[in-house]
Amino acid sequence: MNIHEKYMHRCIQLAANGLGTTYPNPLVGCVIVLDDHIIGEGWHYAAGQPHAEVNAINNAKSAGFTEAQFSKATLYVSLEPCSHHGKTPPCADLVIASGFKTVIIGTLDPHHKVAGNGVKKLQDARITTTVGILSGSCNALNKRFFTFHKQQRPYIILKWAETADSFIAPIHKNEQKPVWITNEYSRQHVHKTRAQEHAILVGAGTAIVDNPSLDVRSWSGMNPKRYVVANRDLPQSLKLIQGNNPAIILEEQSPKSIVSKLFEHGIQSVIIEGGSKTIQAFIDSGLWDEAHIYTGKSVLFKEGVAAPKLAGRFELSNSTAFKKDLLNVYKKA
Repeated sequence: MNIHEKYMHRCIQLAANGLGTTYPNPLVGCVIVLDDHIIGEGWHYAAGQPHAEVNAINNAKSAGFTEAQFSKATLYVSLEPCSHHGKTPPCADLVIASGFKTVIIGTLDPHHKVAGNGVKKLQDARITTTVGILSGSCNALNKRFFTFHKQQRPYIILKWAETADSFIAPIHKNEQKPVWITNEYSRQHVHKTRAQEHAILVGAGTAIVDNPSLDVRSWSGMNPKRYVVANRDLPQSLKLIQGNNPAIILEEQSPKSIVSKLFEHGIQSVIIEGGSKTIQAFIDSGLWDEAHIYTGKSVLFKEGVAAPKLAGRFELSNSTAFKKDLLNVYKKA
């Protein structure tokens, strides 16, 4: 790892702190380096709040560094500085006004209001600008933001739990609640994942039979926006319907239509959590990016609702054990 990669890696680490809180904005981290020492760093916390570059510059100033010193420093940022007025002023303008002469950027911003204009502003101000340091990692960091703006759809994560004999649910249930296949550690990890994603979606059958909350009660973070695909009226007693922020109902549609509607709603990522029919429809349509499959190794149903089956080209990304449970994460190739 060379010196530029070292500091860009730190930018990526910082940016990841905003996962789940920056929507609709991207994850961005920034460090300021002088004489091979970091003198300021920051990341974007949430939409409407200062961007990473602002926080890094303020961090350096609070430590006593001045704009005269910035002219000898290098500013590293994981994503191209914005060049337009939104809820905050353009970061490219701030970088120029702060006196920086060298800027290292991880990757370009695909948003049509930026898309190279931030780099152009810096170069027009005669700032030495380098783009493409750890670009693969910087792109992966913002896979949700990039998918939304480049492919005009949310990043799609399929999630289900299955027994050791590949069933997702029993045939018959005595109560209107989930039949747990996995342990409390796996379920807490599910809530952590929910806190990182923009939305969560289930079919009407799952909403009625399991009566889920689809929240992050076992983790700290923001609840995802909740959606139910239904072509019928849902019981008003459902947890997804009650409260001040009820789930949004989408009429029964194809996965392609659902994805288009989510894009219209500005959703950058979605977890498809059930049931088996809904998940399989997304698999069969080829509309998915990741599949998170939790297996309760000690649970057998012998008969029940069969778990979805992945199809097409995919690869195992990583595996994690939660005691006797196993989480396999697959990525569509």
